[in-house]
Amino acid sequence: MNRYKELFAFPNAWVLVLAALPARIAYGMIGLSIFFKAQQETNSIAIAGLAIGLNSLAGAATAGLRGTIMDTFGQKWPLRIFVPGYATLLFALNSMHDKNLILATALVLGFSAPPINLSIRPLWKEVVPPDFLRVAYAADTAVMNFAGVIGPVVATALALSNHPGSALSTAAILMLIGGGSLGLTNVSRNWIPEKKAKDHAPIWKHKPLQLLMIEGCFIGFGWGLFDVAVPAFSTLEGFPQRTAWIFGAMGVANVVGGLLAGLVSKNRPALSTLRKTYAAWFIVSIPIAFTYPGWSMALAGAALGLVGGAIQVFYWEVMEAIRPKGSPTAMMGWLWSVEGTLMSLGAAMGGWISDTYSPRTCLATTSVCIGIGFLILTIGRGRLAAADRIPTKDEDLQAMKDNATTNQ
Repeated sequence: MNRYKELFAFPNAWVLVLAALPARIAYGMIGLSIFFKAQQETNSIAIAGLAIGLNSLAGAATAGLRGTIMDTFGQKWPLRIFVPGYATLLFALNSMHDKNLILATALVLGFSAPPINLSIRPLWKEVVPPDFLRVAYAADTAVMNFAGVIGPVVATALALSNHPGSALSTAAILMLIGGGSLGLTNVSRNWIPEKKAKDHAPIWKHKPLQLLMIEGCFIGFGWGLFDVAVPAFSTLEGFPQRTAWIFGAMGVANVVGGLLAGLVSKNRPALSTLRKTYAAWFIVSIPIAFTYPGWSMALAGAALGLVGGAIQVFYWEVMEAIRPKGSPTAMMGWLWSVEGTLMSLGAAMGGWISDTYSPRTCLATTSVCIGIGFLILTIGRGRLAAADRIPTKDEDLQAMKDNATTNQ
């Protein structure tokens, strides 16, 4: 664990972790806060589900565009526009009672979501040298997953309390605090977008990105099925409260998996390590379709979350290695546009499949999608060859010198 101690000895490392944490918790709250707001105002679960669907679909579809804005104009002014605008919309939604207004605002919220997570990733290169990026990505993944576990718990507790409106209000306040804090940090304000290469082409024509987009289609769709299958299975069996146990176990394991990935030697190339971890992810996903909502599904979910948390770290490294110059934020944004859109489609179909056939069918399909994702990365690994290159000592030393200059 000395690697993490060394990581947080760098100036601004703690700043990146703590500044945006409230905003990340807010993001974890948004989905359920919107769901309970719509359900309580309309007495309709269908309308509540539609509100979440519109919000997530709009957010995913425009993630690449918002990432491109950051790569073009920097982070200073976009964050100062996105963050207060988003918080204002949350406060406005909290005061609404009309079904159509609630649905329309949920849609606009998705379009205008501040790209907090997209903004933080490129900043790590300004804070730590290349040989610490794996540890930095691991710490950042752990914080992001931690917020993803805490956010829904807080949102549910507040929305079902005597003051249900406090869920959206709290999310708005946390977004203002976290997004505002990030925007005021020196590392964010002073971040200068990379200049694009002279032969720059539209990012979606980049061959390695196209490969990751195809892989993301299957992972997004499979994960959308999974997110619906677990609560559907628990509800159909008469134990809806067990959904929290299962997702909670997965969330905690996800954090641990990300931290463990940060301890993997920097001398292990990102792509080969990703593929080995991906193969393990597929293997541990197989038993989930044979489990029952309870301890067996919680254990299987924890195994899935543990390996999945590690994959996120190596995936970020691969993206960083193969992305075209001038696209540190847009690359991740466009990938999320594809994956998130297919995740929304998977979630929409997951309810129908669970009701018509069985939640086990959804869970089994998730495993199949993970297997296909692994095959895509294996067959197309030639396009990602840049991610199997390990920086030389001279390159590391030069990067450290550049980093020291940046942090003065």
